[in-house]
Amino acid sequence: MTIDSLIAQLASNDGLIRVQARRSLVAIGEQAVAPLVEALANRKNWVRWEAAKALGQIGDPAAAQALTKALEDRMFDVRWLAAEGLIAIGRDALVPLLRALREHSDSLWLREGAHHVLHDLAAGELAEVVRPVLAALENVEPSIEVPFAAETALAALASS
Repeated sequence: MTIDSLIAQLASNDGLIRVQARRSLVAIGEQAVAPLVEALANRKNWVRWEAAKALGQIGDPAAAQALTKALEDRMFDVRWLAAEGLIAIGRDALVPLLRALREHSDSLWLREGAHHVLHDLAAGELAEVVRPVLAALENVEPSIEVPFAAETALAALASS
């Protein structure tokens, strides 16, 4: 099967076909990332869900920007899977996530997803960088505090 045909199967009404297609795309790995990123914009909820899940399982940093954008998806499950995918990507997910927070701090869904990601990443080597952003996300006025904290974190990442 080709990547395009597997992507098309993500739109199937049959859940088993979708799961098999997703697993095949995950097995393909890096070559499937760009088509899966495109699938994140599909109008069908389950296509976006399958794409987000597959990208998270692949864990390729090339998907970080798209997964960050998916933190604002209208479907909670897609947002959750996007956050889990960013956690799987780890450090390479931070720059697109912090940039999004700097530019779109007014988005509640983005802030919620970012909090989930940063909370998980704060347990490791990135703790000093992400804790101030977490504190800003938990502040009374996160839409005001977060851009500054994100910019500071971006500068810290650039110098490390």
